[in-house]
Amino acid sequence: MTAPSPFGPSPSGPSPCPLPRGERDFVGGFTLLEVMLALSIVAAVLVIVFGGLRVGLAAWQRGEERTAKLDHTRSLAVLLERALDGAFPYRIAAEGEQEARVLFEGRPDQLTFVTLSPPFPTGAPAAFTAVSLSADAAGLALRQQILPNPVVPDRLRPLLVDARTSGLRVRYLGREPDAWQDTWDVGTDEGLPRAVEITLVTGARPRGVPQTLTVPIRTSAP
Repeated sequence: MTAPSPFGPSPSGPSPCPLPRGERDFVGGFTLLEVMLALSIVAAVLVIVFGGLRVGLAAWQRGEERTAKLDHTRSLAVLLERALDGAFPYRIAAEGEQEARVLFEGRPDQLTFVTLSPPFPTGAPAAFTAVSLSADAAGLALRQQILPNPVVPDRLRPLLVDARTSGLRVRYLGREPDAWQDTWDVGTDEGLPRAVEITLVTGARPRGVPQTLTVPIRTSAP
């Protein structure tokens, strides 16, 4: 029988120097406080990241909405610019009157004129078309009537009612430079104005997006 070794059991047996029980409990793990602290940090980072993402998405959406409003207003501006570019001092007798006068009525929120380039195609060939632009309760209303038929803008059915346009302002340029005025009466003013300035406001007020269009009138003498 072999005598036991004075140095303890062989290496294949239990460790000759086992750790105390208190130290073995902390080897390769985290305390509850450390886990809670790590989770708190992760939660704070996620809140910051998702908060920034939400703000970025909201800003992007507002930018897209503003771009859509500007594109919509720009389309209307092109339509009106084309019609005003063909403005003509057409003479016609108003209903109940004998004397013919130039058909052009300018108010701050309404404009009636005759053009060679109607905004919308007419049902029959016609050289001149009366166009009326006004701010109605439902939005921007555009009407047109083939001439020489009698013209009563308020009785015409609108060809276009744009509910997105919440505001309309029209100004008229007189003979003197920078002589802008809010109304134009062919009875007191001579012929057509030199230019027409139209401001369209898209969207609900007061956060609507305004866009101004200035169109020179090439034919000004009746």
